[in-house]
Amino acid sequence: MTTYTTLIILSGLVIFSYLFDLVASKTKLPSVLLLLLLGIGLRILVDKLELETFNFMSILPALGTVGLILIVFEGSLELKYEKEKNKIIKGAFLSALVILVATTIVTSFIIYQISHQSLYLCFTNAIPFSVVSSAIAIPSAAALSGKGKEFIIYESSFSDILGIIVFNFAISNPHISISSFTGLGMSTLLIIVFSAISCVLLLYTMGKLSHHIKFFLIISILILIYAIGQSYHLSSLVLILSFGLFLNNAAAIQHAWFRSIFIYKNLANDLTQLHQLSAETAFIVRTFFFVIFGFTIDIYALNDSDVLGNGLILLTSIFFLRFIYLKLFRKETSGGEIFIAPRGLISILLYFNLPDNLKIHEVGTSFLFLVVLGSSLIMSIGLLATKKVRIKEGI
Repeated sequence: MTTYTTLIILSGLVIFSYLFDLVASKTKLPSVLLLLLLGIGLRILVDKLELETFNFMSILPALGTVGLILIVFEGSLELKYEKEKNKIIKGAFLSALVILVATTIVTSFIIYQISHQSLYLCFTNAIPFSVVSSAIAIPSAAALSGKGKEFIIYESSFSDILGIIVFNFAISNPHISISSFTGLGMSTLLIIVFSAISCVLLLYTMGKLSHHIKFFLIISILILIYAIGQSYHLSSLVLILSFGLFLNNAAAIQHAWFRSIFIYKNLANDLTQLHQLSAETAFIVRTFFFVIFGFTIDIYALNDSDVLGNGLILLTSIFFLRFIYLKLFRKETSGGEIFIAPRGLISILLYFNLPDNLKIHEVGTSFLFLVVLGSSLIMSIGLLATKKVRIKEGI
């Protein structure tokens, strides 16, 4: 493959992704779904032409991690904290926690029925299927009202963070003891303190940088800190969410000492540019990640009736549990929130980070792909249906 052919393919993918975003804004069909289908189509074409390809699996986890960081950061930069929003934040956290726990338990039971492996193996394999993907949920939340959108941004971000905490805890503690929970408490406290210190230092650094290249430096530092934290099994996504929230709300802090040191003249302009840069970079990374993931999937395995049947059972369980919880505990739900429970980037990353000795063959990448694809389809259909109901009722 020549250099020019490679450039044509890469630029073509970005153009298609842009067009998919336009289609998504009109139809509420997630652009991620279209990117996955594009990746599948390219794989079928390559197989037909018998072309030699690169081992994309070697770069997929790194690409996905960068995408996750940027998407959560972009979403948090849109959030303004007000006392009145404490109820939304508390509700989003409880929703993320309860639904994650309930879904993990039910999914563990389903995987146990499929594989008959130990409960520990079933539990660790269930976690990636139980986390709501903020990479898909946050863009899809644009179809909701203001409060509904904020709820989904907070809930999906909390779901990612809690999912990573539970996942790290599970793979690090095959045998549960009191010291296991002590370690969990210490690591959670450590990342909270570390996040607070990092937020202040990064804001101070932004104010002191006079070089015309500054935002990619800030993003690179964020990625570096995230990677270091994750290598020590800390839930560094807390830092990403905290920094975005802190930046967007720092100007509201009225303490004279704080404002004199950390609030600088061009902060508002810098925030606008940083948000734009993170959004566009996330767009590029997300494009290549989901196309490559679709390309790497063995779609012929989906002909297996067992994979299809078990996948449908799992999808039904995911949305049933969400429906029950939101109907019981979130009275102001518009209906659309019920369907925003996609599995995507975070599920793929957690699955790829499972040690080989913990992976269960019966719930491999084809099963994961089916759940990712199915949850996005259900979300699309649900959002379209609720939109039509609102239009009919004049809401």
